[in-house]
Amino acid sequence: MQNAENLLSRINVNPKIMLGKPTIRGMRITVDQILRAFAGGVSEKELMEDYPALEKEDFLAVFAYVADIVEEEQVFPVEMTA
Repeated sequence: MQNAENLLSRINVNPKIMLGKPTIRGMRITVDQILRAFAGGVSEKELMEDYPALEKEDFLAVFAYVADIVEEEQVFPVEMTA
């Protein structure tokens, strides 16, 4: 199993590729495309058929990237008054 740092190196942000959205290994496949596909019920196998350049580690990288973003998210509870 790869460590998170190695996985995260697969995610690139380049303003010249896909308007700077996070992409997988600099390809024109974005992190959000992969996440939306999974959320829509597309399987890993189907994605790999549609995008033959993808590797299993790319999916792990997407999840590691999103986990880091969620971990950094700050939530400030707001007390509601009646």
